[in-house]
Amino acid sequence: MPTQSEMKAVMQKYLDAFNAEDADAVIALYADNATIEDPVGSPTLQGKEAIGAFYRQVIPMGSKLKLVTPIRGSHSNSAAMAFVVESVMDGNPININVIDVMTFDESGKITSMRAYWGKEDYNIL
Repeated sequence: MPTQSEMKAVMQKYLDAFNAEDADAVIALYADNATIEDPVGSPTLQGKEAIGAFYRQVIPMGSKLKLVTPIRGSHSNSAAMAFVVESVMDGNPININVIDVMTFDESGKITSMRAYWGKEDYNIL
């Protein structure tokens, strides 16, 4: 099981790569059979091909992820982070308040990412 520090470091790499618009670097953080549920309650994406398609569509939109609190570890193989997505939709600036929970395999690769946000977390500025 990866240490808390290792999981937090991977999550920071995720933020940095996303904000640098480096989809390949984000995708490389995932295990081959990983899953994404973004937002929780939507259809789950599974595998590197589906995950790659997701990030290659989302990242070029120019959204930025701003960490709200320090990344949190756990007593298990998962960690969480709260952040704000800053973006523009239909010409209007928006913010989405999100909490991502990620699980990790023995090698420190992400095996699942679940993004918690709902309609009330989406704000047109």
